[in-house]
Amino acid sequence: MALPEPPTMSNTSRLVKTGQELQAPTELLEVSVVVPLYNERECVSSLLTALVDMDVQLGDKFQFDFILVDDGSTDGTPDWLSEAIELRDNFQVIRHKVNQGIAAAIHTGIRDARHEVVVSIDADGSYDARLIEQMAPLLTPDVDLVTASPYHPEGGIENVPRWRIWLSKLASSLYRLVMRQKLHCYTSCFRVYRRSKVIDLVPQNAGYVGVAELLWRVDRQGSKIVEHPAILKSRVAGHSKMKIFRSSLSHLRLLTQVLRDRIGH
Repeated sequence: MALPEPPTMSNTSRLVKTGQELQAPTELLEVSVVVPLYNERECVSSLLTALVDMDVQLGDKFQFDFILVDDGSTDGTPDWLSEAIELRDNFQVIRHKVNQGIAAAIHTGIRDARHEVVVSIDADGSYDARLIEQMAPLLTPDVDLVTASPYHPEGGIENVPRWRIWLSKLASSLYRLVMRQKLHCYTSCFRVYRRSKVIDLVPQNAGYVGVAELLWRVDRQGSKIVEHPAILKSRVAGHSKMKIFRSSLSHLRLLTQVLRDRIGH
């Protein structure tokens, strides 16, 4: 599949012509987009097409750089990615030599991000990346994290396996009981972070549970978290890498840790 040509734009602003006049330059919001990948060869073509389309469509509002973190794939994903982005200056691939887990991959991307506003998004197309247009501006000076939420009253779910919904909703319900800030969803990977507030919050759980842990650590330090409704869809290709039993036990351990921390304070 051929990818769209890279957009051309000013690094910091764009002049808009109206009739015979030029409007004042419009400052672009600088955003680093982090995408963790592990054996995603089947869906990387659609992923890159979606990211390039977004780069073009939102280029009058955002200046993006894309950080694709390959988490020790063994199916050729990093080689394909490197070839596909060869001529795209605002894309880069970072490789983990061995699989470390999705939370570790996200944190690697945050660490290497160029901009203060960092968005993490799934590689499987389960969320519409263009929601960044609505979510990124919510990172106001008093907000340090914005999370997408399919369980928000205005969110939704389409064609997602029941076991995944059940596990995620159960985990979020339990986290809601023990965390300070009451959200509808604590497990979504689609988030907007203020880099300076999370760069030192290295999750102890490197896998999927680490995504919830990172939100807890942001909550624990007193930062404000905002939830935005989103539609969660079935992945476009491939299969989920989540191990249900192992993930469930890890969630329980983290919940116990969070509860002990709340009681101790």
